[in-house]
Amino acid sequence: MLARDEIKDPRVRGSGLITVTHVRVSGDLQHAKAFFTVHGLDGPALERVRAGLDHASGYSATPSRAACARRFRPPWTFEVDHVFEQAAHIESILRGLAPPAPPAREDGGEDDGDKDDGDKADVDE
Repeated sequence: MLARDEIKDPRVRGSGLITVTHVRVSGDLQHAKAFFTVHGLDGPALERVRAGLDHASGYSATPSRAACARRFRPPWTFEVDHVFEQAAHIESILRGLAPPAPPAREDGGEDDGDKDDGDKADVDE
């Protein structure tokens, strides 16, 4: 339904590609929570999309009821998934922990890691 742009709520329609990252269903099958994200939207825009999806959850339940051989369909709620922002934050922290690059040599050449190159003599045995 999201891919076919069937939800007519203006908060959802035209917001971009909505990606459902995962769904959690309670053990007693009484509640379902869908986590989603929309690439390129900021926090307030994602909240508007979430409100629109929550509002349309009754409509979106109809296909799931038909697909399941159950009389009861758990109520859906939607939550913004911040996993990509969290991953980017962790990646930036890890980049900050990376060892520093070796200093450049004064003569403009690359440092090969040997500290005492000038004192070594080539010896052929």
